[in-house]
Amino acid sequence: MEKWRAGHRFLRYSSTKSFFDLRSKPISEKATSNHTLGFERNGRRKRSFRDSLSFLGENKGLLGVSVGRGIGNGVGFQVRCFGSATTLVQRNPSFSTLNSDDMNYFKGILGEKNVIQDEDRLSIANTDWMHKYRGSSKLLLQPRTTEEVSQILKYCNSRFLAVVPQGGNTGLVGGSVPVFDEVIINLGLMNNIIAFDKVSGILVCEAGCILENLISFLDTQGFIMPLDLGAKGSCQIGGNVSTNAGGLRLVRYGSLHGTVLGLEAVLANGDVLDMLGTLRKDNTGYDLKHLFIGSEGSLGIVTKVSILTPPKLSSVNLAFLACNDYFSCQKLQMLLLTRLAGNVNQKLLVEAKRKLGEILSAFEFLDNVAMDLVLDHLDGVRNPLPPSLHNFYVLIETTGSHESYDREKLEAFLLHAMEVGLVSDGALAQDINQASSFWHIREGLPEALMKAGAVYKYDLSLPIEKMYGLVEEMRTRLGALAKVVAYGHLGDGNLHLNISSPQYDEKILAQIEPFVYEWTSKHHGSISAEHGLGLMKANEIFYSKSTNTASTHRSVWTGATNGMYKEIAGPQKNT
Repeated sequence: MEKWRAGHRFLRYSSTKSFFDLRSKPISEKATSNHTLGFERNGRRKRSFRDSLSFLGENKGLLGVSVGRGIGNGVGFQVRCFGSATTLVQRNPSFSTLNSDDMNYFKGILGEKNVIQDEDRLSIANTDWMHKYRGSSKLLLQPRTTEEVSQILKYCNSRFLAVVPQGGNTGLVGGSVPVFDEVIINLGLMNNIIAFDKVSGILVCEAGCILENLISFLDTQGFIMPLDLGAKGSCQIGGNVSTNAGGLRLVRYGSLHGTVLGLEAVLANGDVLDMLGTLRKDNTGYDLKHLFIGSEGSLGIVTKVSILTPPKLSSVNLAFLACNDYFSCQKLQMLLLTRLAGNVNQKLLVEAKRKLGEILSAFEFLDNVAMDLVLDHLDGVRNPLPPSLHNFYVLIETTGSHESYDREKLEAFLLHAMEVGLVSDGALAQDINQASSFWHIREGLPEALMKAGAVYKYDLSLPIEKMYGLVEEMRTRLGALAKVVAYGHLGDGNLHLNISSPQYDEKILAQIEPFVYEWTSKHHGSISAEHGLGLMKANEIFYSKSTNTASTHRSVWTGATNGMYKEIAGPQKNT
């Protein structure tokens, strides 16, 4: 161990304070907003998910005549372009438009101050965080209770008014904002913590609770949220659940399908489904909550959630490591759990899982292009491993209850990783500030990309050994046209592929799509690991789902709605 300490800059930090609660809070690649009741619209391209669900039949489109910006910031009336020139979205003239009677009704149930028509506030609510998607809604509603949500939806259903629920509006695929002039239902006022059981760790809260506020509350109770996102300062738990948000802790605590115990949801006709159970076991029939987790609002609006939260552990360590190649990153993680044969360059992931399995809480990676971008565009960021850039970087976080044991285990792992050549340099966080600076590099990447100019974002699940192959092929395709920036949750096979350029350009997009979806499908991946489909990828679901599977989606949707949506609800998503 003395050899390790003398030759490398590793320092450790272990405290009862959690790094989870001390990170900087830029919008992350897994930013989430609240759930969206989506509405179908006509798309002029190949057969799509919406086609298979009959969401496009009989010219059923979204309510509204609007002016909107597509990816190229081009302006068009009634027909709008999103993602590429071949994806056209048309307003459905069958939908009603707002009138004075509608306004009076909403004011009667919500009060005037919660019926928003102010242009400045509507401008913010109409525009997504990336400024890539923009609607033209003339009305923002802020219900305070489930009953008010129910009344709104029942009325809109009877009047054939399209709606789009919205929370923190931090989504990245165009599902958290109107496409045209839908009524926006913002759940931000439904932000009460209803109950918390200190024995079981079960939290019950309303859907509008901001994730960071829940994290802070649980910290005072000695617990943590099983979900952590860079956008935690804005995103809401209802949107997290509706998009099945993944984030930084999935490698330790799994997805929300495993931690959400129950929920309450309102259907489009105003019916309230009370599934807000707090039992760990309930095998009485279908577990319907799972239909709503990740459904992106296509079945209804989640209004309350019960979730199982783990206890906060006292020993936290964070390492920032440098690797010479991608496969060394992979081998390092897998070492934590089990030995895997394969390319020597894949060892870092392998090693980490085998050696640190029971205390591993995060395993993130970024390449040198991503690091260079952060250093150039984020104020106050310094290279933790100067003076030069390395090819790849890995953040490993461990969380346990035995400080000396966890420290010894991590140090032994790092020494072994150095000796076998998986790690070329690294640092262990010495204090809270250093830990926060390490996380700021990883979580600040979306912000740095926005500052750099236009960005095409792709959120992909792939076999870990294949992930970086897509990055390399994309660089070959694009050449000098744009920068390809790669980072993500290596621990669960989630690549965030970002194409950065000074401005949006159809020539660049034509090189990216459909190639990125075809490559992902060819390697048995998913075109949406955690962001959802939204408006951006609704037409592309067949790259990840078979025709029969999509048809089953249709059957579930038809059975769940039983015509109550009058064929107005569809897969407009948010994340």
